[in-house]
Amino acid sequence: MSPSQATSYYRATAVPYESFAPLQGRQHARVAIIGGGFAGLNTALGLAERGVRDVVLLEREQIGFGASGRNGGFVFAGYSLGEQSLLDQLGEAHAQALFKLTTEAVQRIRQRITDYAIACDVVDEGVIWANWFRDPAVLRQRQQLLAEHYGVQWQWLPKAELRERVRSERYHDGLYERDALHLHPLNYAIGLAAAAVGHGVRIHENSGVRSLTRDGLQWRVRTTQGDLLVDQVVLACGGYLAGLQKSIDRAILPIATYVMVTEPLGHRMDDCLHTRAAVYDSRFAFDYYRALPDTRLLWGGRISILNRSPQAVQRLLTKDLLLVFPQLQDVKVDYAWSGLMSYARHQMPQIGGIDNGLWWAQAFGGHGLAPTCAAGELLAAAIAEGDDRWKQFTDYGLSSTHRPFGYLGAQATYWWQQGRDWLKARLEG
Repeated sequence: MSPSQATSYYRATAVPYESFAPLQGRQHARVAIIGGGFAGLNTALGLAERGVRDVVLLEREQIGFGASGRNGGFVFAGYSLGEQSLLDQLGEAHAQALFKLTTEAVQRIRQRITDYAIACDVVDEGVIWANWFRDPAVLRQRQQLLAEHYGVQWQWLPKAELRERVRSERYHDGLYERDALHLHPLNYAIGLAAAAVGHGVRIHENSGVRSLTRDGLQWRVRTTQGDLLVDQVVLACGGYLAGLQKSIDRAILPIATYVMVTEPLGHRMDDCLHTRAAVYDSRFAFDYYRALPDTRLLWGGRISILNRSPQAVQRLLTKDLLLVFPQLQDVKVDYAWSGLMSYARHQMPQIGGIDNGLWWAQAFGGHGLAPTCAAGELLAAAIAEGDDRWKQFTDYGLSSTHRPFGYLGAQATYWWQQGRDWLKARLEG
């Protein structure tokens, strides 16, 4: 199969399920969630697990259509904003509290996969952070920072040990994060949807919201075929903007990233990877990859304001792949795709709400699975129980990204950081 014929590997291998009918007619609910990705699904399931039964989730396309069903499938703690910056901006106690939300989310994801028997090819074997550069200082500093300020232990991998696991001369040493896993993200999303429905949540696919307006003390949510009157609304649309609330939409930049999947490698996989851990490297513009159960290699990378064609994605990522694994010179690529992530200027999730019952959860780009789970729990606790722990994210609000000029700034920053990485590697010889 050529990349031009495929949507994504995940879509091609998705667990079959009976699609959810569009919203039709006039209905009422306590909570409407707009967006069927991880943030929306985790919020819906969190509400249902707390006994809130009258919940409706609306998805414009299909469950997991956006970044939630297209990403690398890595599950590990932290945020796109690094641990040092989090510490500098918030102080130790607050930074630790936010980081802990994500370590707890990793465990909650494990537990839900078990409790709801979600068939998502989960591999609970950790993640390797491989050093692209000779200088080990960045890795040593991060290892020390995590241990001293966050109570997290990452194992040092000297060059010989790393190369036994990742058979590339491109890397020098690494760190191994054991408390991490990887999975089939679309099947995980489908599993979350099934779990939510099992608790009484009503899900409607192909139900794009056309307008969101106040109607007395409630919200009126209109789709093409339906009309929903609710007490509370959660906007969880990620990079696929709903166009319903300007202040929320303008606070993020939809940024593309690219993924491809090779043909089955069979015994050739052992020539590249002798580990079940997922891997990413120490550059700003890093590669990330992992072995799939059918001996294919999933490879992702790049950040761009351009949502490129499958053929263009294949060309770019194959070039990156061969820098690391030249032994795969003749490998065929069966799937290649792109998807839009949502980023905020401050590189942190935007999780919040206002007194009239409008909530939002977005800007999870680059580190999405654990923070979306944490966000769902925070919003579910807020709506169901009046819990105010979501206010821990008040410092990371809805600051405008100034589109379209923000796109130019984001692309310029990416190129500048990419140039720095290239220069550092050149200087090291």
